[in-house]
Amino acid sequence: MGHDVLNAEPGAPTVGFVSLGCPKALTDSELILTQLSAEGYKTSKSYAGADIVIVNTCGFIDDAVKESLDAIGQALDENGKVIVTGCLGAKTGDDGRPLVQTVHPKVLAVTGPHATQEVMDAVHRHLPKPHDPFVDLVPEVRDQFRGSAGIKLTPRHYAYLKISEGCNHRCTFCIIPSLRGDLVSRPVGDVLNEARALLESGVKELLIISQDTSAYGVDVKYRTGFWDGKPVKTRFFDLCEQLGQLAQPYGAWVRLHYVYPYPHVDEVLPLMAQGLILPYLDVPFQHAHPDVLKRMRRPASAERNLERLQTWRSICPELVVRSTFIAGFPGESDAEFEALLAFMREAQIDRAGCFAYSPVQGAAANSLPGAVPDSVREERRARFMAVAEEVSVAQLARRVGAQMQVLVDSAPGLGRKGAVGRSYADAPEIDGQVRLLPPQKISRTLRAGDFVQARVVQVDGHDLIAQPI
Repeated sequence: MGHDVLNAEPGAPTVGFVSLGCPKALTDSELILTQLSAEGYKTSKSYAGADIVIVNTCGFIDDAVKESLDAIGQALDENGKVIVTGCLGAKTGDDGRPLVQTVHPKVLAVTGPHATQEVMDAVHRHLPKPHDPFVDLVPEVRDQFRGSAGIKLTPRHYAYLKISEGCNHRCTFCIIPSLRGDLVSRPVGDVLNEARALLESGVKELLIISQDTSAYGVDVKYRTGFWDGKPVKTRFFDLCEQLGQLAQPYGAWVRLHYVYPYPHVDEVLPLMAQGLILPYLDVPFQHAHPDVLKRMRRPASAERNLERLQTWRSICPELVVRSTFIAGFPGESDAEFEALLAFMREAQIDRAGCFAYSPVQGAAANSLPGAVPDSVREERRARFMAVAEEVSVAQLARRVGAQMQVLVDSAPGLGRKGAVGRSYADAPEIDGQVRLLPPQKISRTLRAGDFVQARVVQVDGHDLIAQPI
């Protein structure tokens, strides 16, 4: 997925920008764009008219690598002066050199992810900024937004808030630690300052992201930080509590992504039951059979996840769980796959995605015995998704007749012919939507970023159809 922006300042040097990959890469792009803007550079979505181009890449799976290399090639063809950053920048080829430079030797500079200052150093080297006595007084936006909402690449009414970088786990199918390093938690005061700035700028939904959200603070031994003159521990629960309290006066949502099912996650469920945090958990289970989880080297693989889900739902019955799974992992037997399907039915996962296992260059799983044939991987993925859909549709059907709060994402013509939004059960771009019918009162208007109450009248696939009240 690509994102680009246009910020025109006549006479300023122009940087073309393209952002590929996940929400974590998107927040890196926002930091770089904020810094460029603070230093007086113009950013453009056109390669041709730009003085230089920055491509923020993804390098997680082979398709993403190809997409990123193609984007770099296009930028070189259309512009010629290209700086590369992001996860692909951290990957090396067989010769030990950065893969990007092996494929595209003409790029000006290559950095890894989360490297705002290195990118700015490369921009300064290749596109010096003319001295501006006013702009040059603006302080640098070093490393993170410090109490500033910065430039956003998402719609005005929601924003991704990254709480940490990297990951301490060594899952056998994953190369993220080699791309983004070990877990580094952001200081709790910086996260809360950014959250407040986003809420003050009109954001109605904060999407909390990282590689492992529930491990927040483990790298700094949960040390006590300070925010607004009070002590706050650098810990998952404490951060959630503060974010919920911060969002409450704005009526804003706080949604948690990438939450591993460690026992201490139980502590956050009462915050959901109280309405401080959305009763929604994005939990990357990946599989259900203990032997497959061991081969994957998954954290929390020994946890009794069915019991954990039962406990969570007993504390907060409205809880919606989304997850991702891998079918056809090396060594996966028919019985292990059937155990995964049984788990899906029993666990009642509301929203599930599934990937057929795909080898990733540099991943430890490549050397595991028992490779599953491509056709079997695909067939298992399709069977999994059929079960996932059956579970999801049954869960959605229970919502018919219910009244829900909906955050409007799109309302052409002030919503007179209807609008599209999301309930607490739907994260942007990965879950379903709520399609809102035209309001019954002719005077009623709808706008993107509005919260509306609506009654669910019908299920359509993964979406709900609802009547604004």
